[in-house]
Amino acid sequence: MIELDTFLVRALLAGCAVALVAGPLGAFVVWRRMAYFGGALSHTALLGVALGFVVGVDPVLGVGFVVVAMALILSGLQRVRGLSLDTLLGVLAHGALAVGLIVASTLDSVRIDLMGYLFGDILAVGWSDVAWTWGGMALIFAVLVRLWRPLLSATVHADLAEVEGVNVRRTDLAFMLLLAIVVALAMQVVGILLVTSMLIIPASAVRSLSRTPEAMGALAAGAGLISVVVGLWSSYQYDLPAGPSIVASASALFVLGLLVRSKDA
Repeated sequence: MIELDTFLVRALLAGCAVALVAGPLGAFVVWRRMAYFGGALSHTALLGVALGFVVGVDPVLGVGFVVVAMALILSGLQRVRGLSLDTLLGVLAHGALAVGLIVASTLDSVRIDLMGYLFGDILAVGWSDVAWTWGGMALIFAVLVRLWRPLLSATVHADLAEVEGVNVRRTDLAFMLLLAIVVALAMQVVGILLVTSMLIIPASAVRSLSRTPEAMGALAAGAGLISVVVGLWSSYQYDLPAGPSIVASASALFVLGLLVRSKDA
């Protein structure tokens, strides 16, 4: 029982670290209608994992390199006329997925646990993983606090933000890099798909309940924390998979937010 409680504590700490940062970042993802961005990053994960094995480095480093490279490429291609963001994401995501499958098929001596990378195993995190997660997320949170005002201005009205002195292109690039780094850092702990869900669902759940951008960021972090706690409790009580239980809890909060919104309308 003591050992079980210990790994639940580690899972809770790791999940809370992700939720605290994913909430405010997810608010910008929702405002900018970039929900597909997280899904596109998950498609590129296989390429990062495969390249990690090819060059002989930790697959997590390979994923980090690929998602950061994708963020840089997207930032550059956004300026190309006639190409919308969802089109770019679709092309890059499926292209990276295809190349990743090709590279993986050439690795005869390596068996890639793709499900493990996509869905993670939050119950298997160690204390070192918890420390790295909290350290990385604290650094990202500090950068986000510093970036909040220019990022908000660029999100509301890019042209007006330029007039006010905001470097919109550099701000957009910094935001994409933050998202990519969050996905790369949290992948080893909770899986890429769970990170994507934690970015999108809590922020969407509290959108109708928020009166200010700061309130929405705080409420999204709170919704993420509730999802982690309820999801892990459900997993423990009913022997359910932990990651999907967290996502299901966040989805239930989203439905509850819709009900509150329809009641107030």
